[in-house]
Amino acid sequence: MDTNDWSPRTLAVAAGRPEGPGEPLNVPIVAASTFDAGADRAYSRENGTPTWEALEAAIGALEGGHATAFASGIATLSAVVDTLRVGAKVCVPTFSYAGSRGLLAHAHRTGRVVVTEVAPDDTAAWVEAADADLLWLESPTNPTLDVIDIETIAAAANGLVAVDNTFATPLGQRPLELGADIVVHSATKLIGGHSDLLLGLTIAADEGIAKDLRDARTRMGATPGALEAWLALRGLRTLPVRLAEQTRTAALLAARLVDHPAITRVRYPGSGTMIAFELPDAETADKVIGSLRLIRAATSLGGVESLVERRAWLAGDAHVPAGLVRFSVGLEDPEDLWTDLASALG
Repeated sequence: MDTNDWSPRTLAVAAGRPEGPGEPLNVPIVAASTFDAGADRAYSRENGTPTWEALEAAIGALEGGHATAFASGIATLSAVVDTLRVGAKVCVPTFSYAGSRGLLAHAHRTGRVVVTEVAPDDTAAWVEAADADLLWLESPTNPTLDVIDIETIAAAANGLVAVDNTFATPLGQRPLELGADIVVHSATKLIGGHSDLLLGLTIAADEGIAKDLRDARTRMGATPGALEAWLALRGLRTLPVRLAEQTRTAALLAARLVDHPAITRVRYPGSGTMIAFELPDAETADKVIGSLRLIRAATSLGGVESLVERRAWLAGDAHVPAGLVRFSVGLEDPEDLWTDLASALG
C-alpha cells in the first residue's frame, strides 16, 4: 500500500520507522556526535543522526513536505530569518507568540530586518503586505486564538509565507496545501505532548528552501538532542488519539464557559485543545487562577496536563487583554476539570 494513501492517523504511527528484517520497530536513541569515516554521514551537526531523520520523515509525511528538526521552536524562526537578505521586510501578527515577536523585534532594532505588525484577522491588510519578503503567520494565534486566512494570503504573497502550525498540528490543518512555503512547529507542545522536551520543526514545500533551512541549522548549531528527538517522535505516535480526546474536552468546556456569568468572553475556534477566556480584569483572573486545584498555573501548553496562564503579565504580551486566561486542555476527566473551573470561578 502506498503511504500516500494512508490517513494522517496512520502516518503518525507508521511513518519514519526502520524497515527490513531484523530492524527495530522503533528507531533507537543514537547518541553520537561523530561517525566512522567513509560514508555520507560523518558529523551529526552537519549530517544528522538516524534519530533526527526518523522524526523528520514522520512529520514530513504528515505535513507533506521536507522536514528539519531544530533545538527549539524559536530556533525555527531564527533559521527562517537567517535565510533572508539584510533589510528584508517581515510581517507578523499583532497577537502571536511573544517569543516570535520578541525575536523579530530584536532583529528589527539591530537592522537585520524591517518588521511590521498586522492584525491577524485583517485579511485585506495582509494582502496589501504581499510584497514583504516574509509573511510570518500563526493560526490559530497565541494566545487570542484568531484564525488567519492562510489560503487567501498565500495566494497574494510575492515572498515567503511561513505558518506556525503549533496549535492546529498537522492533524488540524496542512498549511503547505493552502499555499504556504514553510510550516513550523514547537514540538515542545502538542507533538511531544508530555512537557518533557524542547524541540522545533520546519517543513518546507520546496527542497531548495528545505536545504537553506538545514544549512541555517548547521551554521547556527541549532541541532536537536538525541533524547529530545526520540521523545518527540514517541509523542508524535500518540498525537492523533491525544488530540481527539483533548479536543472533545475543550469543546465541552468552551461551551460551558460561554454560559458562565463570570466570563466576559470565550475565544475558541471550534476545534483544537486551546481555549482563551476573559475575566473582567487582571485581579479577577489572578484570583481565579490561584483558586484552581487540578488545573496548574504554568507556561507552555499541549501536554497531557491542563495548564492556565494569564498572558498579559508577560512583557511581550502586555497588549493582550489583562483578564485573558490561556487554557491548554489536557487529558484529565472533563467533569473533574469543569468542577475545578466552576469552583474557582464562583
